[in-house]
Amino acid sequence: MALLLRFVVLWGVADFTRSLSITTPDQMIEKAKGETAYLPCKFTLSPEDQGPLDIEWLLSPADNQKVDQVIILYSGDKIYDDYYQDLKGRVHFTSNDLKSGDASINVTNLQLSDIGTYQCKVKKAPGVGNKKIQLTVLVKPSGTRCYVDGSEEIGSDFKLKCEPKEGSLPLQYQWQKLSNSQKLPASLLAEMTSPVISVKNATTEYSGTYSCTVTNRVGSDQCLLRLDVVPPSNRAGTIAGAVVGILLALVLIGFIVFCCRKKRREEKYEKEVHHDIREDVPPPKSRTSTARSYIGSNHSSLGSMSPSNMEGYSKTQYNQVPSEDFERTPQSPTLPPAKFKYAYKTDGITVV
Repeated sequence: MALLLRFVVLWGVADFTRSLSITTPDQMIEKAKGETAYLPCKFTLSPEDQGPLDIEWLLSPADNQKVDQVIILYSGDKIYDDYYQDLKGRVHFTSNDLKSGDASINVTNLQLSDIGTYQCKVKKAPGVGNKKIQLTVLVKPSGTRCYVDGSEEIGSDFKLKCEPKEGSLPLQYQWQKLSNSQKLPASLLAEMTSPVISVKNATTEYSGTYSCTVTNRVGSDQCLLRLDVVPPSNRAGTIAGAVVGILLALVLIGFIVFCCRKKRREEKYEKEVHHDIREDVPPPKSRTSTARSYIGSNHSSLGSMSPSNMEGYSKTQYNQVPSEDFERTPQSPTLPPAKFKYAYKTDGITVV
């Protein structure tokens, strides 16, 4: 009985070892943003595994808010890699012959959204196997900027700052003085691994070129800083110069405004003088027509007068015609002698 039991156990172990198995162990992989991640998945088959080969990779997002997503699939001797839009075009099998036992994939141009647990499933009936890989995407330090916060004057307090634009935590900082290698105070040396160095009562021995290196698990970045500790400046003179400059600027602006307004008024006046024509005023009468009208009116008046006062009146009225009108128009034609009609009574008979 014991012999039979041992035979059954050995047969089961042998059968288990001959079934499909994935030889790649579970693991965690860290890569930098923009790099390519290699996710291994190698398997072996047994003679009993005679069904069609199916390979499936799934992603469980790190936020745990989304369901598992199929990112690439091999079935029926065909590859389907357009299941997951966020990874479309960025995930590929590394082997051209998946039946050889290599179902590994590459994920290119890594993004922070690619963080999560990737699961490789291999099935060839009756064998089935799966393995999980934890992928973490980190950001290298970049865009690091070094600068002085404060006045670089003797006796003043200021800070040296080192700030990367981006970079995954944890970050490590390392300051180094590259020139004027005078011995620094112990308080400053203690802060050489901090993003900020505080300087108190600065002296010229702090002057020099400093470098700051920022490092995390996937990369590093560096910046340089030139520090020049100088004597205090003449602040009163600087302020006075600034005030004088502002006043001069205001005077210049006022002068320009005045000139512009004066020019505008002159242009407006010239425009009114040259172009202000009133359509409701008739044109002035000529002097010749005035004189003629005057003479015509006199002719009408003389026709109704008697012979007794005709002579004296005609002389007087013609003498009243303005002579300047005729002098200014010497080329006007000579008016014909006027013929006067008058009536009078004699012996009861009216004579015209």
